[in-house]
Amino acid sequence: MFKKLLQTSNTTSIIIIRLMVGMVFLSEGLQKFIFPAIRGAGRFEKIGLPSPELLGTFVGTFEIVCGVFILLGLLTRFASIPTLMIMIVAISTTKVEILNNEGFWEMMHASRTDWAMLLGSLFLIIKGGGRYSLDWHITNRKE
Repeated sequence: MFKKLLQTSNTTSIIIIRLMVGMVFLSEGLQKFIFPAIRGAGRFEKIGLPSPELLGTFVGTFEIVCGVFILLGLLTRFASIPTLMIMIVAISTTKVEILNNEGFWEMMHASRTDWAMLLGSLFLIIKGGGRYSLDWHITNRKE
């Protein structure tokens, strides 16, 4: 049953998307702890989110853990679900205001990385980790 949940295609190029998504989330998660005033709790407080200290720690931890799992290709689909949710919240809490105040093109410019991470996460949920992933090696191990 567990192996069936990890099943992924033999596609080798998926590693490119995994490297992009995994590295960005790992980096952003670490920065929430290294620079909390501008990337973590301080940013969440500025946006007006509740419990910014707790939220900064919670989101940063998820970004680090999920980023590492995605890089390794371990539980790729499951690790990509929180990253997708993080991007939906990020777009709705920060980019809608830009859309309302500065217009469509400014919002599109400001959200280019957000959309790349959202679509990259969605891609990994659909496709899995690919040939160069621990998921693939676990499900294709000769027993």
